[in-house]
Amino acid sequence: MEVRAVHKPIYLDHHSTTPVDPRVLEAMLPFFGSKFGNAASRTHSFGWEAEKAVELARRRVAELAGAAPREIVFTSGATESDNLAIKGVMEAGRGKGNHVVTMATEHLAVLDAVRHLEKQGCRATILPTYKDGLLDPASLREAIRPDTLLVSVMHANNEIGVVQPVREIGAICRERGVYFHCDAAQGFGKMPIDVEADHIDLMSLSAHKMYGPKGIGALYVRRRGPRVALAAQMDGGGHESGFRSGTLNVPAIVGFGVACAIARREMAEEAARTGALRDRLLAQLEAALDDVAVNGSRTRRLPGNLNVSFPGVEGDSLLLSLPEIALSTGSACSSASVEPSHVLKALGVGPWRERSAVRFGLGRFTTGEEIDYAAARVVEAVRKLRALATGAG
Repeated sequence: MEVRAVHKPIYLDHHSTTPVDPRVLEAMLPFFGSKFGNAASRTHSFGWEAEKAVELARRRVAELAGAAPREIVFTSGATESDNLAIKGVMEAGRGKGNHVVTMATEHLAVLDAVRHLEKQGCRATILPTYKDGLLDPASLREAIRPDTLLVSVMHANNEIGVVQPVREIGAICRERGVYFHCDAAQGFGKMPIDVEADHIDLMSLSAHKMYGPKGIGALYVRRRGPRVALAAQMDGGGHESGFRSGTLNVPAIVGFGVACAIARREMAEEAARTGALRDRLLAQLEAALDDVAVNGSRTRRLPGNLNVSFPGVEGDSLLLSLPEIALSTGSACSSASVEPSHVLKALGVGPWRERSAVRFGLGRFTTGEEIDYAAARVVEAVRKLRALATGAG
């Protein structure tokens, strides 16, 4: 059988970032050139053209989220959105409550924002998870107090891909009268999310996780049922309904909108294809190697995510053995840290699984040939490293 040549390097790190879809880039390019207007310039055609493009993008983002366009606030990305949501709610609610609830496996943009609030006198409850990375809804219900203002639980984890029971969490928050913030940076555009059905009051989004450009994101802020009280964290001009001042990044916003429109059309088919490739990768690894441990739920996870540990092999050593394959051992935002993954620590998988974990992130342009090549190379490298560790090589 003829084996197709595989172009290298192979990119399997789609949770850190995704390549910009060519259709997105094509839509953005005019706004770097002839369509260069400032969307806040209301007195001439250059500004009107930019404003029209921004509002079309806003509608496209809203449609994918099940929101109204005026509920979408453009930001620089999910980190800013997380900070605006968490700090903004707690500041606006000062005097009504002083308590926030979140999870131990949240992105550091959430956990660090909560730690910042604690230094200012707020109270926080950090909930543990089951060993599969899922939150126990009963523990959330118990954690909510009379002074709780906000619950922040992510949709899909950026390291282990586990998808939380967001709708159930949202229902608990609505029942108890507290705001529900959801960091949906990883899941938005890959799995259906509906802010109404899921009872989400604030939701953080990022374009570069869904084949849009870097440096642009959004925060969904509910306007009614209930209306979210939110204090701006950036002043200077009152842009974005007063929630986020600053000249709008029109080319990136246009790209974000097109990325959302593409996801709305193609998400279901893409998820099925990517999920099948992920299962193909895992099947090949498990067939060829002993002791392959999947981190996180096998069933409730992003279709393109596979986080596995190989006992006897350091994750960093494995990555160094595979220079032609782009992989990671955890979050790109904390890759410079020598500390083990806080997500795997929270799961309680043990030091050996923490150290040997590798994250595979499959995406829109990943091919079956790339998966087969990557699986074969990983198997080869794991066998070699295990033999060296035991002195058999």
